[in-house]
Amino acid sequence: MTKTFVLALCCLSFFLLFSCKGPAAEKKPYNVLFIAIDDLRPELGVYGNDIIQTPNLDAIGLQGTLFENHYVQVPTCGASRCSILTGLWPRSRQHLQNSAIEQFMSNEPERERPESFVHHFKRNGYYTVGIGKISHSVDGLWYGYEESPEGAKMEMPHSWDEMLFDPGKWETGWNAFFGYADGSNRQGKNKQVKPYEAGEVDDLGYPDGLSTQLAVRKLKELSDKDQPFFMGLGLFKPHLPFTAPKKYWDLYDREDIPLSPFPELPENVHPNSLQESGEFNSYQLGEEKAGLDQKLTDDYARKLRHAYYAAVSYSDALVGKVLETLESEGLADNTIIVVWGDHGWHLGDHRIWGKHTNFEMALRSPLLIKVPGMIPRRIGTEMPVSSIDLYPTLMELTGIPVDFPLDGQSLVPLITAGEDGARAAQAFSYFRNGISMRTQRYRLVKYFREAEPTIELYDHQNDPMETVNVAAEHPEIVAQLMPLLEKGNTGLYADSSN
Repeated sequence: MTKTFVLALCCLSFFLLFSCKGPAAEKKPYNVLFIAIDDLRPELGVYGNDIIQTPNLDAIGLQGTLFENHYVQVPTCGASRCSILTGLWPRSRQHLQNSAIEQFMSNEPERERPESFVHHFKRNGYYTVGIGKISHSVDGLWYGYEESPEGAKMEMPHSWDEMLFDPGKWETGWNAFFGYADGSNRQGKNKQVKPYEAGEVDDLGYPDGLSTQLAVRKLKELSDKDQPFFMGLGLFKPHLPFTAPKKYWDLYDREDIPLSPFPELPENVHPNSLQESGEFNSYQLGEEKAGLDQKLTDDYARKLRHAYYAAVSYSDALVGKVLETLESEGLADNTIIVVWGDHGWHLGDHRIWGKHTNFEMALRSPLLIKVPGMIPRRIGTEMPVSSIDLYPTLMELTGIPVDFPLDGQSLVPLITAGEDGARAAQAFSYFRNGISMRTQRYRLVKYFREAEPTIELYDHQNDPMETVNVAAEHPEIVAQLMPLLEKGNTGLYADSSN
């Protein structure tokens, strides 16, 4: 080979390299897929449960950043969603109610401050699509459980380019939310229903299957757009009733499903800190009623936990269909995926079947964030984080400025480096006239009520199930932690009424 030929070949290669490459291509903005799963506690394989079958959620956790100790701000659906969407702690007792979004967003004109992080995405060039339960209402409309949605106001009127929901045979959103496989629903049957069902149907036989079908179709449409998108997909299950196609029940041998490790009342705690499982008992054909006076039988408790596991596996399978679509449409490499449980749930723990307490079981939920190109991380129990941290996190990841105050703190340093020296190890939550603060080791709760004790302290190093309030035994620890707890006192209990 002559030197002249080699030189010519090099010149040709140089020309082809730079003529084909052209100007440096601009990096496309990230898309965002936000998956909200109702009443999902950290009962996933990736969180250490070796019996439950959740391969798709586990994959997100293994490929992204998993937060071991993530805490919601309020352990009830609407109020928890209000906090994460606004990035703010609750400021009033109305912010602790399921109607929080309706009260503070539905009737409001568009203002300089966006109503939600979805609204902020929309203002910054994103096409925003909501499917299912993202705010409190299951279809984004404000109407009562037994009312017609016709003419109803949007819960978040300025946030969505599209808000989609297919009620199917249930006809309305709330009927679908409390629906059974035959098209009936809890309110239509005047609560004469069971709190569980193994339906002889396929994945489209329950409303979440229809929502996932909508999400798959919409992702295929969005893949053809040049505009970045934010999609919110809200799955109902495992919210009561614990319904799922029978094939997900069949994944389990019931005898393998563990009972609660602590089904008894905690010590040194007033009953006002607990609750009587009223939501669960509203399913009036259940075999047994739950209450603080006695625990359910082991057989019935295991049956209910089986139902919960089946409902979680159903949601997991639906998430898998969405992940498959992201891959097939070429969206996976440029889409941030967030999986969030809107609060935890007592599965018989402390004799409670439900949320609505300031205990770990009601406040801790999964948070998984997968960012393309980021190495997988597991943020351990030494660093508790909060739902309100998601707003600034998503804005930092997508490069969208925020020129208004938020109570949350970006999780990006934890996602990128696994540590954040500027972050305090504490998370605040609010309910039942109380403020709860979780640190690396302790949970401190201060109640604004007459019923004693009003201070509760749990040592998670020695008592991870929060079985004994040790505040009276360790006043020095309470005194040390109380100034930190007061930083989370937003004044919502200023009147200190019961």
